[in-house]
Amino acid sequence: MKITAVNAYPVKEWRTFLFIEVETDEGIRGLGEAGLTGHERAMIGALDNLRELLIGEDPFRIEHLWQLMFRGGFFPAQRIVSSVIAGIDMALWDIKGKALGVPVYDLFGGRVRDKVICYPHVRGDDDEQLVADCRRAVDQGWRFVRFDLPADGERIDPGRAVRDGVSRFKAIRAEFGDDLEICMDVHTRLDPSDAVTLCRQVEQYRPYFIEDPLRSENYDSYRMLRSRTGVPIAAGEQYSSKWEFRQVVEEDLIDYARIDLAICAGLTEARKIAGWCETHYIRLAVHNPIGPVSTSACLHLNLATPNFGVQELPRRPGESLSDLIVHQPEWSDGHLLPPTRPGLGIELNHDALARYPYEPKPLGSLRRDDGSFTNW
Repeated sequence: MKITAVNAYPVKEWRTFLFIEVETDEGIRGLGEAGLTGHERAMIGALDNLRELLIGEDPFRIEHLWQLMFRGGFFPAQRIVSSVIAGIDMALWDIKGKALGVPVYDLFGGRVRDKVICYPHVRGDDDEQLVADCRRAVDQGWRFVRFDLPADGERIDPGRAVRDGVSRFKAIRAEFGDDLEICMDVHTRLDPSDAVTLCRQVEQYRPYFIEDPLRSENYDSYRMLRSRTGVPIAAGEQYSSKWEFRQVVEEDLIDYARIDLAICAGLTEARKIAGWCETHYIRLAVHNPIGPVSTSACLHLNLATPNFGVQELPRRPGESLSDLIVHQPEWSDGHLLPPTRPGLGIELNHDALARYPYEPKPLGSLRRDDGSFTNW
């Protein structure tokens, strides 16, 4: 079997997506998804270069092709290139599973669990609205909820955001008791002093984790935070390789690894990071804010990974691109269930592409009250 084509399909629905399809001379096609939302045109440019390395190659040699793409340009792949590699890598595993007639999780040693628990995104402009959205989620069967550090539109005052965030935790815990798991995504919006205040004040409400309480560039800041709070910490969604995870794993600076399969060079790299995390008792909470192909890839990884915590799932299967990405996995009572179809279990319906014309859409931005820029 040989690779004959590698195609990119940018589309737009509730957000922008970039799907990558790898074709072979035996008619088997594999599907993947590249992350780094908002940079689709840059990723398509990177794909044009990587394609030259892949045409004519054996798609079963996944590790070899991963090394070729990641290291073949001399400069280590990061962000833009690693996101394209991620989409290609998912597609190669999809091809291998289809060719052998087994789900991808069987290629990883088989299932270690029967279902994968997930969390939705809940929202509200105040405590009452957020609790109401949590009630909607709980009534649907979710066992987790996750909300963002509060902001005022495109403005954020760190002190007020911390106070409002603590109030949100208190309101949710008071309404639902101890059985509901609660996560908050700070989204790297806070400086260290404010992050410490937030984490210490919400400890009493038993968060499942606080996500990205600090920016990702300075690993040492997580060492400082770790020494000042006992709250579980989740981080890693901005990392693009195992080397960027090295310090937070080796120094036990996180409790949950937010691996983004669509940025961190795909399933091949994610499995290496997962095994490394297992030696430090760090569980996976994969970052999955994008499309149904990423959701499927994350599901296969989590089904075969012992040290799993929870999977992000902002849209249940069938709620996004159901006519474009067909045979999406089944969701029931807060869990994704194992697919039985070979490969990733999904297919790209080319006839539906015209219904989702691509339009560039930049991500949002936040500013403080004095007009200075901060992380969104």
